[in-house]
Parts: sequence; C-alpha cells; structure tokens
Amino acid sequence: MKRLILLAPLAILAACGSSRGPEGSASAEPMVYVSSARPVSDIARCLDSRLSRVHASKANGITDLTIGSSSNGSYFITLTPSGHGSVIKVVRGSGDDPPEEEMRFAIARCAT
Repeated sequence: MKRLILLAPLAILAACGSSRGPEGSASAEPMVYVSSARPVSDIARCLDSRLSRVHASKANGITDLTIGSSSNGSYFITLTPSGHGSVIKVVRGSGDDPPEEEMRFAIARCAT
C-alpha cells in the first residue's frame, strides 16, 4: 500500500501534458523528471522493448537514451543511478516520433 501511495505522483506527472516552446526547438527544460525504485538497467531494457529507434550510450554509470533518429532525436532520456534506484530525466528534442503521450506512458510503465 505504501508503494502505491509513493507511485501516485509519478502516474499523475506522467499523464500530464507539457507546454511546448516554439516548434522545432529543443528545450533544456525537462518534460519529465522522476525517481524510480528500479535500477537503470531495468528501465533502459523496458524502454527499449516499448519504444522503437532507441539508441543507448553509457558513461560513468549514467545511461543516455536517444529516442528517434540518432541525428535528430525526438526525446533525450538520462538515467542516473541514485541511492534507492534511478532518476529519470526526459528532454524533448525536435522530432515527434513517438507522440508525447506514448512517450509519457512508456516512462510511467517502465519507472514502476
């Protein structure tokens, strides 16, 4: 029960829409920034299985995922280990594949 209470804000955040800046510009402002009890490797595997065109790179324990074209990514995800799991940061790129709703759903499913 306690875990459900802790995950409720994550589900609400993942379901919320975000305001977009000017079309075609990538904002450094995260559209999703949440913590998860799951390890980085589990989240990366989950996202890779749910989304197409996932490109991963790893450095110093941090995993960076580019979703979409490797030269023109739609989303940039940083998975950072934390003391109790991982921190997930998603920044919107300039593409639109997958749609934002699909991306938020995948993040919500893979973070829990």
